[in-house]
This record gives sequence, C-alpha cells and structure tokens, in this order.
Amino acid sequence: MFRDKHGDTGTARFQMRQKLFSIGDDYWIEDDRGERVFKVDGKALRMRKTLVFEDAAGTELLKIQERRFRIRDTMEIEDRDGHTVATVKKALISPFRDRWDVDVANGTSLEVKGHILDHEYEIEADGRQVAAVSKKWFRLSDTYGVEVVAGQDPLLILAVAAVLDATAPEPR
Repeated sequence: MFRDKHGDTGTARFQMRQKLFSIGDDYWIEDDRGERVFKVDGKALRMRKTLVFEDAAGTELLKIQERRFRIRDTMEIEDRDGHTVATVKKALISPFRDRWDVDVANGTSLEVKGHILDHEYEIEADGRQVAAVSKKWFRLSDTYGVEVVAGQDPLLILAVAAVLDATAPEPR
C-alpha cells in the first residue's frame, strides 16, 4: 500500500480475474468503485495468444501479442497503430522469486519481482515501487488487485499484469 505524508494513498486501484485471459475469453477490469473501465478481449482463432484492451466504449487501446520462437517468454504490448509500447520478457536467472523485465519504448523500463503464480508481486521503475499486485485484497479466489502509484500509466501497468497472468504456468 502506498501512502503519502498526509495518509492519502495517491493510487488507482483495479480488480482483475486470474486465468480468464485465454483464447476467446473477454473480461472487464473494474476500478475500486466497481465501475468497468477496460475490457480485455481474448481474440479467438489466432495462432498466438492475443489480448486486446479496449476502453468502456469499445475503442481499442492496446494489443498484447505473444512472440513465438524466442529464447525466453516474450510478449509485446502495442498501441492501436501497431507500434510497440513495451516488451515483457522473463528474466533468464531468477533463483528465489520470479523476475520479469519490461522494456518501455518511450519511458522508464520496469522490473517485476515477486511470486507471479501467487499474484503477489511489485513493479518497480528505477528501483522505486510504482505498482503492487495482490490476491490478499479480495476474498474471491480467482480475483486479484492491481494498485498503481499516481503519475504512472495504469493502462500499461494493467497490460503488464495481464501479460504475466497469461504467461504464468498453471498451478499443479
């Protein structure tokens, strides 16, 4: 939880459901007031995983596509014109916890650290925490929260969370 000196959290909070991001699945991301803010459309009949983020009116904002034939897991986040906004890659070495690198095209790169499978991780920029993801905030077992620090792009952070959810291995 982020708090400033006055006790305000200064964050945007969102609710997502885990592992509903598969081919053909659609899902709404809600804000902390329960309002639908973004729709994630899992495009069916594609050769690779493709997720499209839309606003509440149905306008395409971002597209997430799996990049096949790479040494490590990689997914690209593109704007509606097909330009790469960010590339999310699994770190080659992560001995104690999961680690992912997010190369942001026109901004500060991000690093994801924590337990992706458990939906308990932080996202950092320049060593400073800018977002947190946790299942502990909700009673529903298939729901997790994303909390984004003011000044960060919530859409990009939510897209990164969707990538990690889509690429995480299924629990055994």
